Amino acid sequence: MLGMDRAASGLLRDYLRTFPCVALLGVRQCGKTTLLGTLPAGWKRIDLARRADHAIVARDPDTFFRLNPRQVAIDEAQVLPDLFPALRVAIDANRQEKGRFVITGSSSPAMLRSVSESLAGRVGIIEMAPFSWEEVTKTVGRDSFLRRLQQGKARPAELIDGLQPRGRIARAHDFWFRGGFPEPWLNPGDVFRTRWVEQYIQTYLSRDIKQLFPGLDDVRFRRFLEMLGGLSGRILNYADVARALGVSQPTARDYFAIAHGTFVWRSVPAYTRDAVKRVVKHPRGYLRDSGLLHALLRIPDADALLSHPQMGASWEGMVVEEILRQLAALGVGHDYSYYRTGAGAEVDLIVEGTFGRVAIEVRHTSAVDSRDLRGLRDFVTGQKARLGIVVNNDTVARQYDDKLIGLPFTLL
Repeated sequence: MLGMDRAASGLLRDYLRTFPCVALLGVRQCGKTTLLGTLPAGWKRIDLARRADHAIVARDPDTFFRLNPRQVAIDEAQVLPDLFPALRVAIDANRQEKGRFVITGSSSPAMLRSVSESLAGRVGIIEMAPFSWEEVTKTVGRDSFLRRLQQGKARPAELIDGLQPRGRIARAHDFWFRGGFPEPWLNPGDVFRTRWVEQYIQTYLSRDIKQLFPGLDDVRFRRFLEMLGGLSGRILNYADVARALGVSQPTARDYFAIAHGTFVWRSVPAYTRDAVKRVVKHPRGYLRDSGLLHALLRIPDADALLSHPQMGASWEGMVVEEILRQLAALGVGHDYSYYRTGAGAEVDLIVEGTFGRVAIEVRHTSAVDSRDLRGLRDFVTGQKARLGIVVNNDTVARQYDDKLIGLPFTLL
């Protein structure tokens, strides 16, 4: 696709050597089916969205797997829940053999539960997303900040020394405006982008949401999707959302859970480990693709984006998503959260894993005033974080002090 290597390709190969089954999960039209096309010759492809293929498997899943015990890739697995118990039986019949099955799924919280419950210990899960910054710049696999971060003893200076930008700032802003969905990259015109987004939302509503949640009020849920543009980057108040939609608070919470579970929205929980300060405990969230966000906000071009009230929240969400996409593609286990105290001190993203605890602030500006870093410094010191990072639009990476660095987005 456009000659772009997918960052998840290497992880897929690794997982096929490690697990009997690999599950590719992600939002509709992010490239999961295309990635299946990179499997070696000899793999059988089954698309459960195709009626004939669905009938072959659904008639008797156990017999299907007895006849096809290896090298089977099943697309859109979420449409057939009976598949998962049969797949578990097939795997357990020869538990030691690796790389036998690949399944994909989109837009289904229930599928993730099925994978976790039926295939626990038998499956490697890869969360895919639309194109990332490293993918659109064709720099997948290159030395990078997040790769270096996995070296637990690397010092701040070693994390940034010699890093090369993946592209110019203008290209980074183009990526930010357009987002990562493949189709608008294949057809970059503004008219196509606008029409594609409208059709994408309609397909998401009519095909995915209606099938998975048949009792859902689709009119109200569409209004909810349109509201997400204004809510992206904000701390969530379910009562306000419920009043605006004319639904109960539990229903509003369900809407957010559906949007998060179908990979359209990312809910970011609050960091609540600070036992000293009073911290905000409500989650915040972002529309996961900046291009989808800008289309919902009716932002016509990159110039209009720079003057839009949601500009800062949009940039922040794009950077947060880029970091989490790259970590997922590297197969790095991690937890993420945000931090805000009752007094207003805030850290946009905290990621924790075997690499330690890292606090990240996002700024669109090139220059960063040291007074703006007080909250980040206090968090790094108080929570014994390994590092504090300010992702910005500077021309070079800088070390502010022994545990605080500035990193231009182009170097991510």
